[in-house]
Formats: sequence, C-alpha cells, structure tokens
Amino acid sequence: MTDTTCYHCGDACGKNGVHFDDKDFCCNGCKTVYEIFTSNGLATYYEIEAKAGTTPSEVRKKYDFLDNQEIVDQLVEFNEDGVQVVSLSIPSIHCSSCIWVLENLNKLHSAITVSQVDFPKKTIRVTYRTQDFSLKALVLLLGSIGYEPYISLEEFNKKDKKVDRSLIYKLGVAGFAFGNVMLLSFPEYFEVQEFWLDQYKVVFRWLMFAFSLPVVFYAGQDYFISAYKGLRSKLLNIDVPIALGILTLFLRSTADIIFDLGSGFFDSLTGLVFFLLLGKFFQQKTYAYLSFERDYKSYFPIAVTRLTKSGEEENVQVYHIDKGDRILIRSHEIIPVDCILIKGNAEIDYSFVTGESEAVFRESGEKLFAGGKQIGDVLEVEVLKSVSQSYLTQLWGNAVFAKDKASHFQNITDSIGKRFTIAVLSIATLATMYWLVVDPTLALNVFTSVLIIACPCAIALAAPFTLGNMLRIFGKYKFYLKNTNVIERLAKIDTAIFDKTGTLTTNQKDTICYEGLELTEAETALLKTTLRASNHPLSRSLYDILKSNAIMTLDEFQEHTGKGIEGKANAHTIKVGSAAYVGEEQSTSMTNTAVYVSSDENVKGKFVFKNTYRDGIDRVFDALGLEYSLGILSGDNDGERNRLEALIPKNTSMLFNQKPEDKLEYVKKLQEEHKVLMVGDGLNDAGALAQSDVGLAVSENINVFSPACDGILDASNMQLLPRFLRLSKNAMQVIKMSFILSLCYNIVGLYFAVTGQLQPVIAAILMPLSSISIVVFTTIATNFLEKKLKN
Repeated sequence: MTDTTCYHCGDACGKNGVHFDDKDFCCNGCKTVYEIFTSNGLATYYEIEAKAGTTPSEVRKKYDFLDNQEIVDQLVEFNEDGVQVVSLSIPSIHCSSCIWVLENLNKLHSAITVSQVDFPKKTIRVTYRTQDFSLKALVLLLGSIGYEPYISLEEFNKKDKKVDRSLIYKLGVAGFAFGNVMLLSFPEYFEVQEFWLDQYKVVFRWLMFAFSLPVVFYAGQDYFISAYKGLRSKLLNIDVPIALGILTLFLRSTADIIFDLGSGFFDSLTGLVFFLLLGKFFQQKTYAYLSFERDYKSYFPIAVTRLTKSGEEENVQVYHIDKGDRILIRSHEIIPVDCILIKGNAEIDYSFVTGESEAVFRESGEKLFAGGKQIGDVLEVEVLKSVSQSYLTQLWGNAVFAKDKASHFQNITDSIGKRFTIAVLSIATLATMYWLVVDPTLALNVFTSVLIIACPCAIALAAPFTLGNMLRIFGKYKFYLKNTNVIERLAKIDTAIFDKTGTLTTNQKDTICYEGLELTEAETALLKTTLRASNHPLSRSLYDILKSNAIMTLDEFQEHTGKGIEGKANAHTIKVGSAAYVGEEQSTSMTNTAVYVSSDENVKGKFVFKNTYRDGIDRVFDALGLEYSLGILSGDNDGERNRLEALIPKNTSMLFNQKPEDKLEYVKKLQEEHKVLMVGDGLNDAGALAQSDVGLAVSENINVFSPACDGILDASNMQLLPRFLRLSKNAMQVIKMSFILSLCYNIVGLYFAVTGQLQPVIAAILMPLSSISIVVFTTIATNFLEKKLKN
C-alpha cells in the first residue's frame, strides 16, 4: 500500500488513517474539520454529531462502570450545584485540528460549557452541566467522534498533586533583591561624591541589609538545610561551602554597616543566591508531561463486570473483586486478576508481561494470569486471587521498584565539593594564622574574604546549566531523560543490554511472506472481504497488505475464536486461520507465526509473519560494540537467533525464553562488575529497567505507555542511541572544563583575599563575572555538542 497524506493538514496518514468522502485524513480531527468546512461553517455544525456515527455497542458496554457514582466521584475534579469538571487522557490527539474540534465540544452538546486541551500531556479538561448529561455521556460522545478517552486504574488511584512553585517564588525574591541592591550599591562602587548621596548613605546600606534578609533566610534556606544534613551524615557536599559562603557574606556585610566599616557585600550575596537558584530552576525545567513511573495500573480497568448469584451483571471497582467471584472479560480487555476460565475460548496476548508476541490459547478449566489481554470473544472467569495478590502485582512489588538510583550515586559536583571545601578551609586557616603573626588587625578580614571569594558558585552552576541544556537538546531529538542525574550515570555505562520484541523490532511494519499456490483474483477478493469483517490483529495486518479492491458482499461469515474465520460468497468458501482449522498439518520446525488459507476446502498456502527489525539497528550495534559490552534478553523463543546473528556483532550474548524475573536477575548479576544500561519497552522489562544503572524505554508513542524507567527514547530515533551515549560523556568533559575555568577565577580572587586587598568592588566584579562566564561557556559548549547529533 502506498503512503497517503492527509487531505486537510498534509501529514502522513500512516496505518491508522481515516478514509472519508473519497479522501484520506490522518486523524478523526482533520476528518471532522473537513466535514465542518464543507457544511458551510458553524451554522450547521450540529449536523456533525449525526455524521460522526453512533457509538458501537461494545464501546458502550466498556464504559458501563461510569454508571457507578462512587467511581465517578473519584474521577471528577469538581462536582457541585449540577456542574462537574473532569480531566481525561486522549492519546489520539494528533494535531491542531484535534485541538480545534475538542475545544469546540460545546457545539456538539449544549450541556458542555468549556473544554480545554493540554496538547503536550494529551489531556482535555471539560466542564459540563449534569442535568441532562453525565461523565459516561461525555466519554461516549468523545468516542463517537474518534477521541476515545483512556481511563485506567492508575488515573483512578492517583491523588491530586500540588504544583510546587516554591523555587519560582524564591527565584523571584532573590532576583528582586539582587536588582535593588545593585542599584543602591552603584554610588559606593564609584565613590560618587554628592551631598544627598552622602547624607543618605547609611539609609541605603540598611536598605541593602533589609533586602538581603529574605534572600538569606528564605531564598537560600535550602542550601543551609542541605549542608546541615550533609554534615550530620558526615558528608561534605557542594552545599557546605555554598552555605558557608552565604553565611560569611551576610555576617561580614552586617558587621561592616553596623560599625561603619563599608557597604559590605550584599550585592555579591544576593547575586550569588540568585544565580544559584537560576541554575537549579533551569535544571528542574524538564518534561513534566511525560510519565517515567507508569506501572501495571496504567493497563488495568477501573471497574469490571461481576456476575451476581442470580446471574445479573453489575459494575464494581476492580479492588472490590474477591476470590470466588465470577467476572466477564470482554474482547480487548486486560485480565486484572489471576483466574480460572469458566466459559468461552481464550486467546490471550501476554506480550506486555512476558514479551512473547504470539497469542496463547486456553480452554475452559485452565488458568489465566493477570496482565493478559483477551483478543477474542467475551469470557466468564472465576477469580483465584484479588488484584493485590495477583502475579503481575507481585512482580511489580519487587523491592527493586522502591530503589532510588540517584541516592546511591555521587554526582560530579558533590565529589568535587568535598575536596573544594577542605581546600578552602585549609587556605583560610593558614592565611589567618599568617596574618595573626604579621598584622592581627587584618586576620579576621582575610579569613572572611577567603570564604567569600572562594564560594563555589561557578562550580555549583556548571553542572546544572550543562546538564540542563543537554536535557533540552536530547528532548529536541525525542530522547527524554528523567533528570540530569541520569546523564551522569549514562556517562559511566560500560554494558548495554537490549530486549528484542518491541525494542529491536517494530510493530509499525509487518513483514508478511506468502508461501504456497498463487491465489486467483476472485480468491484474493473473497479473502480480503472476509478479513475485513474480523478485528483480530493478524486479520487487520493481512487486510492491509492485500492488493485487491474488489470488496464484495458476503453471504455468510463465521469467526471461530482461537481457530480462524470463514467467509462465503457466490457458492465459494474461504478459510483463514490455524493449520488445523484449514486442514493442514503444521510443521514442527515452524518458529514464526503463520496464518493458513484454504479455498473451497483446498489448502492454498500460508502467510508467514516475521519480525521486522528497526531501520539501522545493525549500525546501532556496530557503533555500540566499539565501546560497550552488548547483550540481548528476549521473552521470545530462539527462532530469530540466526537473523539476529547476521545483524549484531559476534561477541554479543543472546538469551531467549527469559521471564521478567530472569531479566532482572541477569542484570543484577552483571552489575557486580559492570555499569549496566537496559533498553526495553514493556512491563516484562520493567524489573530489569528499574534494577539497571540506567533504564531506557523505547516507545512508538511516548505519551501512551512507558514502564518505570530513567528515560524514554522515541522509537523513530533509535539509531541515534550511540550518539546520545557519546554526548553524555562529552557533557561530563564540559563540566570538568568549567571547573578548571572556575578554579582560575578562584585563584585570582584568593590572591586578593589572602593578601588582604579584597575590596567590595573586586568581589562585586569577580563573583558575578565568574558565574556569568560559566553559564555562557556551558551554553556555547553544549550547543556545539548538539551539532554532533545532526552530523
């Protein structure tokens, strides 16, 4: 099939495009906008609701749990006086057309008053009146226009997180005080002789003192707290010399104005705190719209359909399900508990849990595990364990998920901070002892001057600005890291381990080969028409590749869950499915998924589905193999071993049939001698991702799913992974060069301080100059590194 572009916006339509009115659209938003435009404007906009189509009955049943008021109360943000406000996740938000349609929902239903889209987070916040409307009606309305919300157990459980704006407030206070103190200090710098300035000099100095109070005791309090905690733990972190410098600046400056010895160093004090907070703000300004902590709750439904003793259906919260209950699992629903199959034929996709891409078939009386997705018809199951005791919950409850990697890793700033603190205190003590002998009147001045001029503000700024800028650059190329600490850990990696399915392979392209007798045009048309009526993933993939456009009307269609489908037209029959279903004996050596076809009970051949590896994956492994030890862990069987051996370096270790706990233990053992990077995609990799020194999740859609990880890499930029790792090491070199530059400033400043020549004007020039120059240097250096990604 040839790629088509959207008639409305020009984007590529891809596999999920919408065909309407003989035109192709990339999403339902563009299609709906086209409908509006061709309807002569908003005057006839209400006609869209009729055109958009009715909500399928299976979708309606899917959201029956929204009839439960207890669940609705948990989901809505506001519920008072007949008005409700709710935020819903809409993964299919795609472009400006989607935003336009969703922010005009009030045109589709009069009960909706306001709808606002947050595009980066892919969410919509809707305010509506509940008199003739409800949350369920809203969800069904969104589904009817192609924007079905994603409501998961994770959304149900999460508490409202208060936005922490304290850093912004502190930065504002420090910036305001810094600007005013600098203004009041100018006459002192240049020794301006003017009557009124001399008259009010004392007032200006006390004003500077007043401005410095909130800076020291509010804006700078975190540095004192961190230094105190560090000393209590017998650690000399970088905040110890910073807190010492701030305190010394404040006390020395206060003493200067009390005893009329000068104007002090209030300008340097407020500037120091301002620049430090600016660096911290820049460092924290990261990807709030991405979730690095998603777990199994991202998949689980909020509620399930439970059968009462009288056989009636009721919707209950998933946490209210107990052992012995009977529940219904509909097509494409996640199984939330370990259970026994009572009725129906189960076709379970366990790929999220085990990594095995092939569906598992189960019959009545067999056990089903939590985390699998039912692909076929509705199932009736009996609960064996509650959600909290299920296999998947226990897997996720591993202690490794509670581990804080950052707390076990000493960053470069703190490692240098320890040596710096010892050096500064030693110089200050020796210089003071010298002046006590030579000129005791200068001893105290020299001691405080050394602590003031040697305050490591430039060193403290180097890492936040370098790594913060690297986060921005990485994000520009769809590589999103949790925080700057991850970059430092990436720079120390020496071993890289990869999952196979979904990481090295892609589900966006299907490699399907036909083996057997050639199908006639009539057989191909009948086959495509039969596949059109099935919603099975393999059926959809086959339907997409068949060339025939001669869609006909079937006389009869049957779908046998777990076996295959059958279509009849004009006295001819076509069967598609397993080997046994079409009457063929399956080869025992078959390692790939195969779908067999028979025409009029005669077996014609089979369609073989093969893994499609991401473009350039061989080059990725070749580049990484030069610097890192490599390995592959896969939940699949070893049917792909030969293909993999042709793609990757010979010394790459490969392990197949690996369960989630096997992957975790393998990584844990490697960490005894190596720093390990784990690259995976699904829940089955979550334990290994959490255990590794750095865990990266490769995702086709960064907003839909990512397991607990340190970073998310968009699958389209997988080939850039070696460059990202190399740039992490280069970023650490930039920080070390910044430290050397900062050291040069300190040496110059210390000369003036130790010799007793430090004047306020020298401190006012050197301290901001060192900070600004470090920021400029790191910005230029990291922007230069960005060019390496482009080449």
